[in-house]
Amino acid sequence: MKSPNALPSAAQRWGDVVLLLLGILGCWALASWFFGPTILPGPISTFKQVRIEVSDAEFVDHLTETGLAFGAALCISLFGGMAIGLLLGARRLAGDVFEPLLLALYSIPKIALYPVVLLIFGLGISAKIAFGAIHGIIPMVIFTMTAVRNLRPVHLRSIRAHRLTAWQAAVHVLIPAALPEIVAGLRIGFSLTLLGTLLGEMFASQRGIGHLLMRAIDRNDAPTIVALALMLFLFATAVSLGLLQWDKKLRHAA
Repeated sequence: MKSPNALPSAAQRWGDVVLLLLGILGCWALASWFFGPTILPGPISTFKQVRIEVSDAEFVDHLTETGLAFGAALCISLFGGMAIGLLLGARRLAGDVFEPLLLALYSIPKIALYPVVLLIFGLGISAKIAFGAIHGIIPMVIFTMTAVRNLRPVHLRSIRAHRLTAWQAAVHVLIPAALPEIVAGLRIGFSLTLLGTLLGEMFASQRGIGHLLMRAIDRNDAPTIVALALMLFLFATAVSLGLLQWDKKLRHAA
């Protein structure tokens, strides 16, 4: 007899995944039938529309534009957030001063700052990168700062005992010890950075997936809207699941 605390087998996990997917598709088809395909296209017609969008000659150019902007914004969010978080976490007074300011800034609707971003960076990919980074950097800062503050005293004693420089302490002690929390912050920062990049493309932009989505909204093109939303959902879900597995492995190893 299996223990009630025993972990489910791989077959059970895959069975649960299949049941979940079938349930989602069933609810989607039912909602499409209830609201009508002109408002919410069903799964089959949406997958057909996805194939049409992907086969469009312009889609690759729009995808490349979004990928470049999102990749740059994510790098700024990750490395900039880690650097600021390490600094504020190591210097408690600075962290106590800036943490309320960061939380207050995080609570502001970022779309209200978009005109300021346009004035500073102008039209083009720079504004989209900046807008994406604004969304993702603050969670990285907060998670990294909290992780450094909660490090065990033995890590700090090791830094002092080996007389490490600030760079050596960050690379060899602080970042490895805080890595689980950094990955947790990256999971949130990834989603918010993607959201910010797409929002930046939806306004005052002529290229990118966000621009295609905004153009479909202007035309009330429900099949294209749902198809693009599905592609974004699948991409974000796949990356989030990968980061979640990485997070679990790091916490299990710790």
